[in-house]
Amino acid sequence: MTERLSSYPTIDTTVSPEGSMQILSKAEVAQLLGPDLGTEQQEHLQKLFHDISLAVLNCGLAVDDAGELQRRFPNFNIRLVPTERGISIELKGAPATAFVDGEMIRGLREQLFAVLRDIIYVNNEIENRPDFDLNSSHGITDAVFHILRNANILRPAKQPNLVVCWGGHSIPRNEYDYAKEVGHAMGLRGLDICTGCGAGAMKAPMKGARIGHLKQRIGNGQYLGLSEPGIIASESPNPIVNELIILPDIEKRLEGFVRVGHGIVVFPGGAGTAEEILYIIGVLLHEKNAEIPFPLIFTGPEDSRDYFARIDEFIRSTLGDVAASKYEIIIDDPEAVAKAMHRGLQQVQHYRHERGDAYYFNWLLNIDLIFQQPFNPTHENMKSLDIRLGREPYLLAADLRRAFSGIVAGNVKEEGVKAIAERGPFEINGDAEIMAQLDALLKAFASNGRMKISPGEYVPCYRIKGEV
Repeated sequence: MTERLSSYPTIDTTVSPEGSMQILSKAEVAQLLGPDLGTEQQEHLQKLFHDISLAVLNCGLAVDDAGELQRRFPNFNIRLVPTERGISIELKGAPATAFVDGEMIRGLREQLFAVLRDIIYVNNEIENRPDFDLNSSHGITDAVFHILRNANILRPAKQPNLVVCWGGHSIPRNEYDYAKEVGHAMGLRGLDICTGCGAGAMKAPMKGARIGHLKQRIGNGQYLGLSEPGIIASESPNPIVNELIILPDIEKRLEGFVRVGHGIVVFPGGAGTAEEILYIIGVLLHEKNAEIPFPLIFTGPEDSRDYFARIDEFIRSTLGDVAASKYEIIIDDPEAVAKAMHRGLQQVQHYRHERGDAYYFNWLLNIDLIFQQPFNPTHENMKSLDIRLGREPYLLAADLRRAFSGIVAGNVKEEGVKAIAERGPFEINGDAEIMAQLDALLKAFASNGRMKISPGEYVPCYRIKGEV
C-alpha cells in the first residue's frame, strides 16, 4: 500500500533478512523492539535503529539533515517481528524510493539488516562486556577489530588492495566526475574501494571502480562503507556499497578506515574531510609510525588546485613541513593517482610481509589514545580545545581534528544541530595565527558550498576567537 505524505510517497511492507544478518535470540529482539520496554538503554537502541534505518531507506533523496528527514517521513515506523526462522522487519511509512514495483531494492535490504547486525553486536558484545577495555588504546583497537570481523569484511587471503577514499558529500559535478575517473583507473588495476558510504566523493570512486572491475571481469570487488550513527542518520549510504559497517562513534570509524585500508586518496570536501585529513596526518606524525608506509594522496581536477593549496598551506602553517611530507598532491591526473597508489600498496605489502603483519588489519600502526577516545562536541568541550603553537604536532593535530569534528556535528548531526539551536554557535579558541588560518579555511569551505547540501544559505555553527 502506498500512502502520500506531502510530496514524498511511502510504502508499508514486511521484509525478511538479507546479506550477513544472523539469527537473533528472543532476548536480542526484545532489546530493540520488545514488548517490555522502559529502560533508557532500550529506548536508545530503538531510536538508533529507527533513525539509521530511515537514513538507509532514504535512497535518492538529497538531504543531509536528520531532522529534515524525520519531517519528510513523520509516520515512519520500524518493528521487528519474531518468526519461526528468526525475524522479519515490519515497515510503516517507508520512503518509496527504496522500492521497485513494491519490492525493496536488494542492496538496501542488505544494508538494513547490516544496521541491525552491528547495533546488536556492539551493544551485546562490545559496550556491555568486560572483555573490552574501552578506556585503553589496545582495548579500543581490539573492539574495532571484533566489530569488523563480526561483519565478515576482513579478507585474509587477499594482498593489500583496499583504497580508502575520502571527500565531501557536497561537491560540484566536475569534482564528482573526476573522482569517478580516479576510481575507474584504480578499478582497472584491481583495487577495491572503501569510503564513508555517502554521496559525492564517497559514491563516485566506487562507481568508477565498479566499471573498472567489470572491464577486468572482477566479480568480487569490495565496495566497503564505514559509518557511525551520527553521520549515517544524515548521510544515507549510496547504493553501490556492498558491505556496510556501522561503528559506534566517529573515532572508531576513523580507526576502522586506517586499520583495514592500505592507502588513502583524498578528494575535495568540507569540514568532515578536513577532520579525516588531520586524523591520518596526526597518526602518521607519531614517532612510532615514522617508518610505516601508508600512501596518502590528495587529488582533484584542475579547478580544485586552489582548494588543495589552501589545505597544504593550513597543514604547513600549523603542523609543519614534516606533516606535509606525509602526503602527495596530484592534480588533474587520474592515471597518475592510480599508478602512485598501486606502487604504494606494493610497498605496504613488502613491509607487512617482512614483519609478519596481517594484510587485512594494520596491527603495527600506532594510534594514540587521544585519537581514539570519543569526543563529545559540547559548547564547553569545543571552547576548551588546546589549539596553540608549540605543542607536539600530533597532539595539535588531534585537537584540530576535534574542532572540525565539532563543526561537522553542528552542521549535520542531530544532537549538534540541536545544541546550536539552543545555545548558539560553538566557540573555538586558540593562538591567533592558527585561528586566522582556520577561519580562512572554513570561510572558503562555506563560500564554495562545501558545508551542506540542503537548500538555503549556510549559517556557521561556529565562532572563531583568536588569542593574541
